[in-house]
Amino acid sequence: MTDSKGFIPDPPVRVRDYRIGCIGAGMIMAECHLAAYKQAGFPVVAIASRTQSKAKAVAERWNIPTTHATPEELIADKLVEIIDIAFPPDQQPDLIRKALAAPHIKAILAQKPLALSLDEAKKLRDEAARAGKVLSVNQNMRYDQSMRVLKQILDKGELGDVVIATIEMRAIPHWQSFLEDYDRLTLANMSVHHLDVLRFLFGDPEEIFTVGRTDPRTAFEHKDGITVSTLKFPGNVLAVSMEDVWSGPREEGFDSDIYIKWRVEGMAGVAQGTIGWPDGSPSTLTYASKKTTGGKWVTPTWETMWFPHAFIGVMEQLQYAVKTGEVPALSVADNVKTMALVEAGYRSMDSGRAVKLSEISINS
Repeated sequence: MTDSKGFIPDPPVRVRDYRIGCIGAGMIMAECHLAAYKQAGFPVVAIASRTQSKAKAVAERWNIPTTHATPEELIADKLVEIIDIAFPPDQQPDLIRKALAAPHIKAILAQKPLALSLDEAKKLRDEAARAGKVLSVNQNMRYDQSMRVLKQILDKGELGDVVIATIEMRAIPHWQSFLEDYDRLTLANMSVHHLDVLRFLFGDPEEIFTVGRTDPRTAFEHKDGITVSTLKFPGNVLAVSMEDVWSGPREEGFDSDIYIKWRVEGMAGVAQGTIGWPDGSPSTLTYASKKTTGGKWVTPTWETMWFPHAFIGVMEQLQYAVKTGEVPALSVADNVKTMALVEAGYRSMDSGRAVKLSEISINS
């Protein structure tokens, strides 16, 4: 889709050739993945989950022909060519390894975080390479429409050299129950969106300084509820990512003002906008450039949204990689760098200092 100002907020669907088997039947699969695949015409041939009755209900809703009793049974189904996993990160690596061992499986789309540790993520990267299989990680914020248009503006140099960028989130996640058993919360499961998209926009950071505190609303034990990260990128670019998952008291009847806002300031222009996820609206972007808009604000528009439409691009880039042999846009090797950034953020919180990314090894 191209909007009236020449930007491409949603990439074209170039490939829809491969049969998909979905593992998981929770909200992200039922409301996002499958809604996107239906719209794009991607063939979903099977589904499985931890609870067969739940998988069957989702299959009936989306007209998926086969419901398997277990994920392992689905992986063994020779009709399936791509495995799409939406499972807890402690269970995901085992399923990835089983899919890598199945000769008929061409590619795997995994959820973020890829694993509970950077070391495990590196092992999965290397095992996929040895197996000759495409392993991609669902960093779907890179396919949010405002982020893709912003990237096009930056690549054209319309803002000049970037000075500072901010992402400010004041919204309340619905933490999955399995997160209660982990020792990492917001940085690994929410900030990872923002840290990854900052890498998408500006490249690999040189250092990160992260602070955090507990969130008063989150009842289970945790240490990183509310988080704030400051990053330095090459070219003296400064970025701040804030995840305020408290966002004030939200009892019934309390007027809500939840949002995610972002802003990028350069030597030649400014861009700012919102991420529509908290209220289910399209994301927004407006920008002004000394070079191309005469300093006047220009506002591209689109009708699609981060959820669910970004998931079309995520699955399409994987299929395109399978068909062409090119590296996927969301490669596991690139995702290991995002995992390293998250790891550096936790090391920063624990040590009370800025952590250079050079301290975090991404090699085996």
